[in-house]
Amino acid sequence: MSLAVIGMIAGMALGFAGYFGGFGAFLLVAALGAIGFVVGRFLEGDLDVSDFFRSRDDRRR
Repeated sequence: MSLAVIGMIAGMALGFAGYFGGFGAFLLVAALGAIGFVVGRFLEGDLDVSDFFRSRDDRRR
């Protein structure tokens, strides 16, 4: 099991533990699962922080 999947499961578990029931809980679990997935991909090395932060000189016109 990859770190991304483990991070997603951990985020979903925290969402269930933090708030359970209704549409708000669905959104909370989805958001925490997505955050956990991104953190897991970052820890695996598949994602680079510099992809998100580029200087203005590097952008294409």
